Amino acid sequence: METKPGTGYPTKWEDQKIYKGGWVLNGDKLELRVAGKATGLTKLYHNPDMPVMDDYYEPWVYDYDHLFEAPAGTDQPTAIAISLVTGEAMDIKGGPNWDDDLSGTPDYARHDVNLKNLSAEEQESMFQLERMTMHYLPRMCNHCLNPSCVAACPSGAVYKRGEDGVVLINQEKCRAWRLCVTACPYKKSYYNWTSGKSEKCLLCYPRLETGQAPACMHSCVGRIRYLGVMLYDADKIKEFASVPDDQLIDRQMDIYLNPFDEKVIREAKKNGIADSTIEAAQKSPVYKFVKEWKIALPLHAEFRTMPSLFYVPPMLPVMGKMTNNVYESTTENLWGKIEDSRLPMQYLANLFSTGNQDKIRNVLKRLMTVRYHRRKVTVNDIDDSLMKAAFETTGLNPDTADAIYRLTSLAKYDERFVIPPAHREEAIEMIESTDDRKGNAGFGGKKDTNRVF
Repeated sequence: METKPGTGYPTKWEDQKIYKGGWVLNGDKLELRVAGKATGLTKLYHNPDMPVMDDYYEPWVYDYDHLFEAPAGTDQPTAIAISLVTGEAMDIKGGPNWDDDLSGTPDYARHDVNLKNLSAEEQESMFQLERMTMHYLPRMCNHCLNPSCVAACPSGAVYKRGEDGVVLINQEKCRAWRLCVTACPYKKSYYNWTSGKSEKCLLCYPRLETGQAPACMHSCVGRIRYLGVMLYDADKIKEFASVPDDQLIDRQMDIYLNPFDEKVIREAKKNGIADSTIEAAQKSPVYKFVKEWKIALPLHAEFRTMPSLFYVPPMLPVMGKMTNNVYESTTENLWGKIEDSRLPMQYLANLFSTGNQDKIRNVLKRLMTVRYHRRKVTVNDIDDSLMKAAFETTGLNPDTADAIYRLTSLAKYDERFVIPPAHREEAIEMIESTDDRKGNAGFGGKKDTNRVF
């Protein structure tokens, strides 16, 4: 979790001119920014693109013995910081979540790379005390469809599981060459100096295998995290990851398949996907957010890893007001609120839509329509003409708006986390046993499940 605007952890992790993470389109060829598995061997002993300790922070502990056992004197003793690396006293320059809730400091927030393409006036307005603009950005491994960490690892230790799309690092194969750290544009792989291995988020796959949500999602008091199955066409990953920047999000949305389509269901079963998994895909809250309602977008799609984590862009407080005992309710006011948001549209676009403001604007219009619809339901002081115009503009309807409200506000545990009970191996056994009973040759078709959480 980090505060935006801010440079994050490691600092400026979003600037691939520094870290060389993700993929780049070289003509019509998709290439890693950092060296691949073969040429990566040349960087094993000197990798200038890898983040260094100062990009994170130097770990420390406090000398509490000095604080508690200092002899009597005229000054107040303090617990000085001791480096866990050198064992010497140190002057702390940064630390975990160093700039959280202090948005606007010159050393951090004003160097946020997402401030690019914002006018000087827009940038400065974000740091004015009376309208200081902050929002939290939850960050975890995206378990991408086109993971650059997998492609960069010379030892083949990093891999993507076929049964659920979780990206893992085989600790027995890992040789600590750390190209996965450089290659991941989100900097979610890291080196463990104690174990001598690279590690990363594993989406709590032992919990998934027992039908439980990952720990971070289960413990989230804000209930902002959801988990579900998305069926996708793996054959199109390379093609869709190779399109121009302005097409990346549309193509990624196209790669996800409709779990209610009979042809998709038939092909999924041929690929060993169990009925329970298909049913989970049909109930998936993620599918609703991303495909049905179109209110969630990937983070930095321009990295071309096709991340499997999606965000509903923040809609900062938008104040309504009463005039002559009438709540303001005109389409001009409705959409004007979005344009006047404290968080500039371009900033959100740089985060979630490869700089395309229209995509962010469309999402916020949908969210605003839900907000006004619910006010009409609960307070009934919104003009019918306003709601009709809002629904026509966004393509929503009252039932869909209620469904969005319910899933984002009232949904229970089993609606937020839809985890299929069957795994790929069980599905294969099930199909093979069925085929044997029918006298067929056994499992047919490609054996990639082509699904992801």
